[in-house]
Amino acid sequence: MNNVLAVDLGGTKTATAFVDEAGHIENKSKEPAARTLEGSIAQIAGRLSAARARAVGIVVPGIYDSQTGEAWAPNLWGMAPVPLRHAAGQRLGLPVVISSDRAGYVLGERWLGVARGLDDVVYVAIGTGIGVGIVAGGRLIEGAHGIAGAAGWMVVGGPWKEEYQNAGGWESEAAGPALARRAGMESAEAVAAAARAGDRRAREAMDVTADYLGLGVAGLISVLNPAMVVLGGGLMQAGDLLFDRIRRNALRWTQPVAARRTRMEMTILGEDAGLLGAAWLAWSKLSLERLGKGD
Repeated sequence: MNNVLAVDLGGTKTATAFVDEAGHIENKSKEPAARTLEGSIAQIAGRLSAARARAVGIVVPGIYDSQTGEAWAPNLWGMAPVPLRHAAGQRLGLPVVISSDRAGYVLGERWLGVARGLDDVVYVAIGTGIGVGIVAGGRLIEGAHGIAGAAGWMVVGGPWKEEYQNAGGWESEAAGPALARRAGMESAEAVAAAARAGDRRAREAMDVTADYLGLGVAGLISVLNPAMVVLGGGLMQAGDLLFDRIRRNALRWTQPVAARRTRMEMTILGEDAGLLGAAWLAWSKLSLERLGKGD
């Protein structure tokens, strides 16, 4: 038994996998997301009943407060915080470590991805929302209440719009739904397909969205001075249409010395980044426990 169970709880799916200490993924599984805390914990317990593991790492799509053990994941369990740590500890019977999905992305990419071994990394996850995982000085930055990296709320210029109240300025202008709305199409995937086919309106919507994404990344570079910014998430599946323009705009707007010294890359782990980050958290917890026992 030399595996941990990694769990990536998403707004639409629950992804799980058994991961060894070298990061090898086995028995990866996806199923539709449960809409209650009890249902999500039952999904995790069901995976544990099929194979043995030493610990469980869980990443959630929202905010996890390590002080209270509560998670706020409105796209998954509704607007009220839920006692995730207590529920998992009671049901699973193994060491459990929990963080946000954005933390999982940056930790996975730093462990086995394009940012391997770097101590100052920012991972920008762009999909139906925008979240940012931050490692600075070799430490995961989560903030006082687990909210650090909720960068969809950054200001990217322009007057206040009512929709910013629900999702924040950057997310409202630059995430997948914004792209679809800008092009007058049903989904970001439809816009990308149309842009590749030469549709002018779709191409213009992609460019405006890329410019907004570049503005947000510019702010992150100026504030955090990372060695690398990694771009990932569902919208970046259209990276061939977005990445170069995001990079140009970000480096034009950011602090000039940082602009010359910051690398910007696409994720190489894709959807596995969150799972590997969850596994890294679990293995780190086991390592600390070994050290505490004098092993």
